[in-house]
Parts: sequence; C-alpha cells; structure tokens
Amino acid sequence: MPILCNYYVTYRCNAACSFCVFGKHDRWNDFPHARKEDVLRNLSALRQAGVWFIDFTGGEPLLHPDIHLFTREASSLGMMTSITTNCLLYPKRARDLQGTVDLLHFSLDSAEASAHNALRGVDCFDAVIRSLEIARSLGERPDILFTATEANIEALPGVYELARKYDLLLLINPIFSHIKRQELSTENLDYLESFGKKYGVYLNPSFLLLRRQGGNDTRKPLCKAVSRVIVISPENELLLPCFHFQKTKLPLDAGLRNVLNSDARRYHRTMQGRHTFCAGCTVNCYFEPSFAYPVNILSLRSIPSKMRYAYHKYLRRLFRRGRLLRAS
Repeated sequence: MPILCNYYVTYRCNAACSFCVFGKHDRWNDFPHARKEDVLRNLSALRQAGVWFIDFTGGEPLLHPDIHLFTREASSLGMMTSITTNCLLYPKRARDLQGTVDLLHFSLDSAEASAHNALRGVDCFDAVIRSLEIARSLGERPDILFTATEANIEALPGVYELARKYDLLLLINPIFSHIKRQELSTENLDYLESFGKKYGVYLNPSFLLLRRQGGNDTRKPLCKAVSRVIVISPENELLLPCFHFQKTKLPLDAGLRNVLNSDARRYHRTMQGRHTFCAGCTVNCYFEPSFAYPVNILSLRSIPSKMRYAYHKYLRRLFRRGRLLRAS
C-alpha cells in the first residue's frame, strides 16, 4: 500500500541551484502548473488509496498560486503535509500557509550569504532569514534543510549554529545520485555520520549506509518506489517507476483508482529497483519510505534517528508545555 505521495505541483523554479535538475530553467519553463481541479480531486483519491503523507514539491512549490488551497485540503483530509522551499516567496505566502504544513523545510546551504547564493544561483539568503523570523512570529517551526554536497560540506557547522540560534531542527540531506554522479566521498560520509549525532540534528544513517554499499542493488533491490510512493506530475500523470526515470506516464483522467490497478503499474511494481537504470540509485525521497518495512538492517538503523526527530519536533514541545501548565 502506498504511504507517500510526491505531488509535483510545478516544474518551474525561481532559483538555479547547481546540484538540482530544476535549475535548468529552459527545460521546465514551458510546463504548466498543476490544475487546481485536478489536484483537489486527486487529494481525495489519494486518501482513499491509503496515502497519509503528501509532499507538495517542484520546482519551487510556492510558485503555484493555489498551493495554500492544496495544503488546506490535504490537512482537512487527515494527511500530513510537507513543503520544501527556497524561501523567496515564503514571506508573501506565509499567512495563507499558516497551520497547514506539518513539515515545513527551509533550504539553507551555508550560513554565509555569498556562499549560499552562489550555490542557489540567485540572491535568496536574506529571504531565508526573513522567512525564519516570519515563520516563528506565526507560531510555525520550520526545519532548516541542508543539502550536503562536496561543494558545501565545510559550511555545515555554521548552518547548525544558525539552527540552534532559532531553536530549530537541522535536517541533513545528503546529495543523491541516480545516474552515478554527485557522490559524497567516504571521508565526508564519515563526517556526516558523526555530525548527525549532534543535538537537534536529523540525519537518517541508512542514507549513508546505502551509499557505502554502492546504492541500490538490482539483484537484491531495496527500492520500493512504486509500492510505497505515488508520484504525480503537473500534467496530471502518474509517473512510473519514479520521477527521475519516467519510463511510463499514465494520465489520471480516468481516476487514480483505475490507474493504480492498471497492468502498467503492476509491471513496474514487480520491477521496482530491478531495472538496469536502478543500479546504484540513492534517491532519498524514495528510500526513506522504502526503509519502513520489511525489516532489514537499513530499516533498523533508521529507527533511532526517526525517534529523535519525533521527540525534538513534537514530544519535547508537548513536555515543555505540560511543565509550564503545571507551573501555572
């Protein structure tokens, strides 16, 4: 049963990150935003299909004029919501989104403005800092998301100090490879594993172990990209087996339920992680849900980090609130 939907509401982006496929604007600017009526219809169908977590993504998801309607509808259906943003538009959209995004992630690659802006291809550092202030004033607790690459690994301590300043969690996202590029060195994998144990830091150690093992093995695949994840494009298509290898695109005009029960999806579910192009893949957003079950060394190694994240994100605040109520 799928547990996660990666919903690409747009492929357009207002940044030009050197490590991201959406930084190549000429490839994506002609793609339309997802149609409002399609998204709202699909959200209800996703919930009926068992999806309980939805990541509204892109591109830059805040470029979609109706993104706040989508997060509001998903929340009303009982789904957890997630958005990752470069923050250029967050100050303008903050109040509309308030209270409807469970996991709000602000991307930050360095605590130095010039270094962050260089990696992002636009001047957006000040927007991140302004967004942090606005979010906290609205009672939101965004996570700071650091994409660890060979180019910025030394900036990690500075970003950590900034996260501590705002009393926010730091999420470390190791750069992933699905076509044998953008790898992290063994030395930097060791560094990240050590850094991930710091207070207020979330890093799934299974991401690092997967990289040490050479990524997905097509003979004994770990990837569950089809059975655990539903990927929808702005053009209202189910993408199979995943966004990065769009070998099959199934229009959702006939309804999500029919498409999920199609022969094409059954084929890709059988072949998930077994295609030749799946060899060495380490795409985080597919392996995170793939680690959920069945139980294996990677799923077991991920449990402590998830428990720490849940404590810092939710339980610590509840405990603190309880102490304050008792003291009053």
